[in-house]
Parts: sequence; C-alpha cells; structure tokens
Amino acid sequence: MRTGGQILIDALVQHGVDTVFGVPGESFLGALDAMYERRNAVSFLICRQEGGAAFMADAYAKLTGKPGVVFVTRGPGACNASIGVHTAFQDSTPMLVLIGQVGRTMREREAFQEVEFRHMYAPLAKWVCEVQDPDRLPEFVARAMATARAGRPGPVVLALPEDVLTGSSNAADCPPAPVAMAAPDPELAGPLRDLLAAAERPLLVVGGSGWSAETGTRVAAWAASNGVPIANSLRCQDYIDNDHPNYIGDLGIGANPPVARRLKEADLVIALGPRLGEMTTAGYTLMMPPLPVQKLVHVHAGAEELGSVYHPTLAFNAVSERFARLLMTLPPVAWEARRAWLEEARADYLRLLDPPPQPGPLDMGDVMRVLRTRMPRDSILCNGAGNYTGWVHKFWQFHRYRSQLAPTAGAMGYGVPAAVAAAHAAPGRQVVAFAGDGCFLMTGQELATAVQYGLKLLILVIDNGMYGTIRMHQEREYPERVYGTDLVNPDFAALARAYGAHGEQVTETAGFAPALDRALAATGPAVMHLIISSEAITARRTLSQIRDAALKSRAGHNN
Repeated sequence: MRTGGQILIDALVQHGVDTVFGVPGESFLGALDAMYERRNAVSFLICRQEGGAAFMADAYAKLTGKPGVVFVTRGPGACNASIGVHTAFQDSTPMLVLIGQVGRTMREREAFQEVEFRHMYAPLAKWVCEVQDPDRLPEFVARAMATARAGRPGPVVLALPEDVLTGSSNAADCPPAPVAMAAPDPELAGPLRDLLAAAERPLLVVGGSGWSAETGTRVAAWAASNGVPIANSLRCQDYIDNDHPNYIGDLGIGANPPVARRLKEADLVIALGPRLGEMTTAGYTLMMPPLPVQKLVHVHAGAEELGSVYHPTLAFNAVSERFARLLMTLPPVAWEARRAWLEEARADYLRLLDPPPQPGPLDMGDVMRVLRTRMPRDSILCNGAGNYTGWVHKFWQFHRYRSQLAPTAGAMGYGVPAAVAAAHAAPGRQVVAFAGDGCFLMTGQELATAVQYGLKLLILVIDNGMYGTIRMHQEREYPERVYGTDLVNPDFAALARAYGAHGEQVTETAGFAPALDRALAATGPAVMHLIISSEAITARRTLSQIRDAALKSRAGHNN
C-alpha cells in the first residue's frame, strides 16, 4: 500500500521527471512528503510565485525536450500559474500542471479556495482532469504525459484533491505510453519536388515544436542543395545556425522589411512546423487567409492545424523531424536561375546585423556588439515581451538548438524565470536574461530562487522608464496623448544586491564592457541595470520620429 502522494511521485519518476517547479501549498502536503522520500530522484525547485514557476516549467521543456512539470496549490496558486499555462498552449510546449485541490467531500460547496479547474483551464490546455481515486493515479499520469507530447504538444492539467493524495492504494505503476509521431505521406514527395522545381522565389519558414539539432542540420543541408532561403517564425531563431548561408532572418514582431517582403513576394512557402500565426505573418497581411497568393506547403504535427487558417497547396501531417528525413531523400532541383533571390536575401540579413547609432549616453547597439564578442556561441538567451526584445532578435546570432528561450505568446515576465530554469538544467552554459523595466518587475522576485540555489546567470534590465511597447503604439495611434505608460523604477542594481546577487548600474556606453566583466566574474546570479533614453524605443526609429510621423499623417487626413 502507498499513499496517493507516493503513487504520484513514483509515477513522475518512472516517466523521467527529474525536476518539478512550484510553490508549496497545504492542498498537496501529501505529495510534498512523498517528494521528500524521493528527493534524490526528483528535485523540487521552490519558486516565489506560481506564474514564475509555470514559466520555468515551459522554459525547461523547451530546453530539454521533456515535459515541464509545475505543482501549485488550489485557487490563487492555480490562477497565478495560468499565465505560464497559456504560454505553453500558444507555444506548443509539453507541460504537466499538477494542482492541489480541496478534498472530495468538500467539492461543490465553494470551499476555501475551491475552483472548478475543468472550466477554468478548458481553453488553455489540451486536457483537464480531476482525479477522484488514488487507484487511477498511475493511469492518469501516463495519459497526461502522453497527451502533453502527442500531436501538437501542449499543457495538460491534473487536479488532485487533498484526500486523494493522502489516501492509500495498492495500485500498480503504469509504464510510460509510447507517443506516436506523425510521419509524412511519401506519395506527396513527388508533388512537393515538382512545386519546388517550378518555383522562382521559394521560401522555407521553420518553427513550431518538435525540433532538434539534428533536424536543423538536415533541413539546412537540404536548403543549401536546393537554393532555398530559410527564415524562422517568431522566436525560433535558434532552429538554424544563423551563420548558414541560406539563413535570411526572422519573421517575428517588427520583422526587418526585407524578410517580410520576401515572404510576401514568395511564390512558394514551405512552412515547416509553425502555425503561421498573427505575429509571423504581420497580422495575416504577408499571407492572406484563407487562400494565400503564394503556393503553400504546410507541415504540422497537429492535423487540426492544417487548413484551419490557410488552405495549403500540399498538407503534411508530420513532425518536423520526420519531414526532414523525407527532404533528405529527394533529389535536388536545379536552382541556378534563382541564385540572386537567395544571395540578395542573405546579403540583406548580414547588412542589417550592424545596429544603427542610438540616442542617449548608453547605446544598446554597442551593448549588443560587446555581447556578441564576449558571450560564448552556445549561450542561452532568454527574454519576455517588450520593445527591448528587438535588440536580441535583430542583432544577436544564434548558433545552437536550443539557445533561445522566449514566449511566442508574448507574455511579459518570462525572461527571468526562463533563465532560472535554464541555469538549473544546463549549468555548464552561459545564461543571459533580457528584461525590460516593466517586464522585470513582474517576475523579478525569482531572482531569490536563483540566489537560493546558487545558479549562475546574467540578467540585463533595460530601463527606459515606461511600458515601451504600449507607449510606442500610443504615440502612433494617439500622438501626444500619453497616459498610463510611465514608470518610476527602483535602483535595480541595489535591489539585486539586497537579494544577495551581484548588481551593476550602467548609464554610459563606455561603462558597459567593464561592468559586464565584473558581472560575469560573479559566482552566482548578476543583474546589470542598463538605463537608456526613452527615445531609443526601437532599433530603427526613435519615439519622436514615431510621434512626428503620426502627427503628420493626422494633419494630412484633416486637410
């Protein structure tokens, strides 16, 4: 006989779980006690807020390829965690969310912190279940882990009543279920090659889940032998070595105009893995749904995605790894006639890697130049959401899968928790988190988690005294009517030192490199507080330029 908590933790260990992120709660004390017994097999990383814990689980899954596991308590804990669950859903990240629930005899009475999780999480998860019998815990854990990884991966939620975890059962363990991997239809290989042979302006867009370093190598080799430029969907820049001669940049938020133009002008788009969502298609303007002008070959692991937004010319229900194997079997096509299409796209990418001068004493372009010379090529870069991310996406080159951890869901506050998870999972690699001033203060308390576990990571807080993305949109849509976007911030370097981390404040370009050296020499986490001008709102345009253009446009309409 074992308690439900013991059955649960034994099942997690049997499924290869070695790390659980979470915030303790009285509703799952039975599971915590069982984790104490198995503490040599599975680590419980104590976090400071459930949203940060869920972000860590998402980042851990992205980095390791295994489902991330987060354990939170009922009511407020589960509500806090929902931001990370939503991120995992939109990012197609496999995740197991374990929620301590009120006891079974108290259900349907609005007991203390009671929430009906089947309703709450229904639109955010692939499957939501409340386990009513400790006998079935092994079955449900096995199903949850398989569901999280199958098809289009995503989060699965198991609500666990307190008395299920403290009750007893002689239930036998259930081994991990095999996960079926969708493979491409080989009969479509010929039509695929015919489409490529006829194309004058082909473009390969990579992204989505289920990627690997080996897949990237195969896809890059195929693209080289067929003269196909490669772009990536939002925040998937580490799928292909950015030094590869066929890589032409990312189709993310505010994509460089040459990359966006090439998606619009392509006569054949091979979308390998991405959903082709709003951000990648610039609000569905670069490819018009449901019938795009471009011929479209769409490859996706989830059959429900194919044809849901865009009507493809060819559809492959396949994981990226299996489709890459199919590509390697196809004889190359002649591509000399479109050499200029590829070479001009690559030249535009290289040209735009050099940041233009920025306003203010501290130039973020120079900051990125220093980082590119000082950081190892396999550094893991993490970020949340905000205009500051443009510096990473436009001026950093990624060389290894996986080295970019960022939310395609656009969630603020992701960078710091992601860096904590990365430093725990890959202690031998340099981990760097980029965070805006608003972004940092949403989850910055997880710096305490990094200090507690002695994790070595670097956090760059880019401080322009405002919610920059919203301010940019505000000036563009309602120029000179600024409201609700200004911020008054603490001294982030002093705050870092209060946590027990290394802290540096940088206000001028000349001071960045020596401050970086001191931060990298620190034995634990380090925070660099970079104070930049509010005018440096994007890498290409100042805040005043955006405002002036909006005023001029408005004046023209009025005339």
